[in-house]
Amino acid sequence: MREGHRLLRVAAGAACIAAAGVLLHGCATAPSDAEASARAVEVMKSSFKARGQAKLDRLDQDETQRLCSEYANRPLPPSVAEKIRQANLATIHYPADGKLVGDWKSGEKIAQSGQGFQFNDDPKNPAGANCYACHQLAPQELSYGTIGPSLYRFGKLRGFTDETRKYAWGKVYNAQAFAACSNMPRFGFHGILTEQQIRDVVALLTDPASPVNQ
Repeated sequence: MREGHRLLRVAAGAACIAAAGVLLHGCATAPSDAEASARAVEVMKSSFKARGQAKLDRLDQDETQRLCSEYANRPLPPSVAEKIRQANLATIHYPADGKLVGDWKSGEKIAQSGQGFQFNDDPKNPAGANCYACHQLAPQELSYGTIGPSLYRFGKLRGFTDETRKYAWGKVYNAQAFAACSNMPRFGFHGILTEQQIRDVVALLTDPASPVNQ
């Protein structure tokens, strides 16, 4: 789901409730968009509690999320899209040792794991990537998401090259650098996946032996 948009919808619902309450109490003027949004944020922050891996910082939008929310229901201007891409491109960190590829078998487990940053997930356990919820990874899968494009034959189609591996790393680390207001979480930028986990996911996508490339 696009970052910030779930919160936006929650905020919109809360704002409607807040606005309805104002009208029921006989106020002559409806709150402005800014007032309604501020009230919605107050409601969310008073309702959500930090628990387990779920922290309250997810309620705070950065500039990218704010812009994507602002243009959620209208065309994103090319200049704004480029601003988002460039800002996020600058956040991508590649491994200091230059090693981009890990173990595809570990990457497959990460891609198929739906755990991570939920209130009932053990803080001591690593997060998963939940890739299957948005992408097809292998032809034998019976169920997979279609929010994102199929990743089947990712490396085979693009070539098993350093350029492909670097692109895969960057895309997993921060997808906003390649597609402004992408639905894809920024796994590295937000610390959802560790450096080693990203290596393993890159291996899943680019290793010739991976089921993704069969």
